[in-house]
Amino acid sequence: MAILPIRIWGDPVLHAPAESVETVTEEIRALVADMYETMDAAPGVGLAAPQVGVGLRIYTYAYEDDEGSPWRGEIINPELWMTPTEPGDPDPDTESEGCLSFPGESFPLRRSDRVVVTGSDLEGEPVRIEVSGWRARIMQHEFDHLDGTIYIDRISERDWKTAQKISKKRGWGRPGSSWIPGIDDVDA
Repeated sequence: MAILPIRIWGDPVLHAPAESVETVTEEIRALVADMYETMDAAPGVGLAAPQVGVGLRIYTYAYEDDEGSPWRGEIINPELWMTPTEPGDPDPDTESEGCLSFPGESFPLRRSDRVVVTGSDLEGEPVRIEVSGWRARIMQHEFDHLDGTIYIDRISERDWKTAQKISKKRGWGRPGSSWIPGIDDVDA
């Protein structure tokens, strides 16, 4: 297993729809193992294959709730259904999120509170996840990556302008930008 470089906003793989996985091969299994290691090292609660430069419809997730119950897995070729999003502005205290591909920052974003995700696991077995709250947010965030959308593409215009200033200051927004968890300091 290896910790992979995480692509930063502006890299083309992050802005293009990912391709379906036709067959789970040993290379796909190795990729997923590396994605878990990279996600854990970052640390993150989810990681999509495009974030490590691979344009395939795969993501991993890991979240521990307030009671300490772990929730971890991978989804290949997911499909997402969600309840309508509540109208109004997001609460910056309870609805902010960040992204490993726009590291060190967070912005408020309204998401659906309930989702259902279907797909398969590494064994080809069907996966069906029905979740709410932060788990639903994680599913939507990672699914967006597979469609070439990063959460900052969805934030308010005012926050978008702030994100653009941050990106320019840090030299992001161009092909080839990446960071390696445990090696690079991306919060500077």
